[in-house]
Amino acid sequence: MKLRFALLLLGSTVLAGCSGDEHSDLKQWMTEASKDLRGRVPPLPQIKTFPVVDYESGELPDPFTLVKLDTSKLASASGPKPDLNRRKEPLEAFPLETLRMVGLLDMKSKPVAIVAADKTLFQVRVGNYMGQNFGVVTKITESEITLKELVEDANGDWVERMSTLLLQDQETKK
Repeated sequence: MKLRFALLLLGSTVLAGCSGDEHSDLKQWMTEASKDLRGRVPPLPQIKTFPVVDYESGELPDPFTLVKLDTSKLASASGPKPDLNRRKEPLEAFPLETLRMVGLLDMKSKPVAIVAADKTLFQVRVGNYMGQNFGVVTKITESEITLKELVEDANGDWVERMSTLLLQDQETKK
């Protein structure tokens, strides 16, 4: 009990010492120094209003569908079109850059090219399809296979493009 009384007396003495007007000069200086200070907040910038534009897709195809070719658009377009209803040939599964002409045969006086694709050899005749761009073989010579490919341009129209597949020996020389 005496200890509590002694702590209470000590605490009140310390508080009484702090309550004095010792720091009045410091308080006065702070008041004078802060009277000229004014906080400024710059005005908020004007919010620009943009015109509202309504987007109506109407009859446009959904750009997020998995169907890449729109067959209704193909039927209405003029010019060359790929035949989407025909059966795909095995060499149409490979990009043209991965196919290699490795040889040539002469069967019944008609040239037949030997094409390597993924460690498999295929016989190719004029009229067969190769590559992923609807490429049809138009000519086979001793040194190359000529194809006519159908490629879709930026407007969605089909454009014919001529490509060649060189004999493997000639490709390594170039």
